[in-house]
Amino acid sequence: MGQAMKRFLAGIVFITYSLFLIYWMFFAFSRTEGGEFRYNFTPFTTIKNYFTYYDHFPFHIWIINIAGNIGVFIPFGIVLPILFPKLSNFFLFIFAFVIGITSLEVLQLFSMLGSFDVDDIILNTVGAVIGFILLQIMRIRKATRKKRR
Repeated sequence: MGQAMKRFLAGIVFITYSLFLIYWMFFAFSRTEGGEFRYNFTPFTTIKNYFTYYDHFPFHIWIINIAGNIGVFIPFGIVLPILFPKLSNFFLFIFAFVIGITSLEVLQLFSMLGSFDVDDIILNTVGAVIGFILLQIMRIRKATRKKRR
């Protein structure tokens, strides 16, 4: 598959998946305007609570808030560097991703559709980094196969 086709497909995945996530972050889970600002600015507070008080949360809530916040951002670690080759640099990738996800969290805060949680930013970034690493592994394997031929 050519580079242009990969970028085109990555663009389609990026746009479609981004729209899905925006819907999910702002409108899913019966989100309505709460009339109040909900936020957590202290790193690892929410994460620690989910692990410390795991028996106080239904399992599906734990999965959504820990594994879900990681898992749903793995695709961004794959498609962003394909779509924007400069983001193949790890530090540029992290910088761009953190700015983007923080912007969405701030929108959740001020729209009162959800909450701002620094732990979401941390977990989302972990997911994106996992995707980034998976992409690098795929690229290394592809290059290794080419050398063997």
